[in-house]
Amino acid sequence: MALPKIDTPTYELTLPLSKKKITFRPFLVKEQKNLMMAMEADDKETIERNIKQVLTNCTLTADVVIDDLPVIDIEYYFINLRARSVGEMVENKYICTNTVNDKQCGNRMETSINLLDIVVDVDPNRKDEIQVTDKIIIKMRYPKFSIIEKLSKKESAVEIAFDIMVESIESIYDGEQYYYGAETSKEEMLQFLESLSQEQFSKLEDFFEDLPKLNKKIELKCSKCGFDHSMTVEGLENFFA
Repeated sequence: MALPKIDTPTYELTLPLSKKKITFRPFLVKEQKNLMMAMEADDKETIERNIKQVLTNCTLTADVVIDDLPVIDIEYYFINLRARSVGEMVENKYICTNTVNDKQCGNRMETSINLLDIVVDVDPNRKDEIQVTDKIIIKMRYPKFSIIEKLSKKESAVEIAFDIMVESIESIYDGEQYYYGAETSKEEMLQFLESLSQEQFSKLEDFFEDLPKLNKKIELKCSKCGFDHSMTVEGLENFFA
């Protein structure tokens, strides 16, 4: 006699940057086990590979390719998937940094965070087209998740920064013709970036310094010194501190 099958609920989510609407299911015990084993291994490449596999398994929308989604979309998706699979609330601890008698208080403050309250603030006035000369305009895109796997094998911070820029250039327009990143070799793109002046290059750097992030404002009162903290928690890893 066959064992009974358990119905799995489904959820819908609109990703903040790509605006893709996806349908997904919670991850199963076997998938949670793989994630926990990856976390225990404390190997970034293994963790990212397992997150990608779990997201792929749980995504029910046919035309969604995990590698092609922006990194922030992946983080937002994963935090919602975790909320629907394990539970919405996580318990976090933060250190009180208030100065008391010339010393940091250092008290551990505990708080609960609802993962479904975490948002991605996207500036509606943010521009993805960067004018570097009177004629040349570079159209940027948010870094894709696929770049994470490539960068995990590199050690040089400079090399990583240039690789992210190359991967994030959608097109270059010179006033007459479009040159698309997908049709241009990495070597050509690197040569183009290296030909920019420092002032022109800094415009590209500004695009990456102000990328949207997962964030939530938290109000905490230290039970030891009584100081009222108002902090904004940003980034996936900081919601599981």
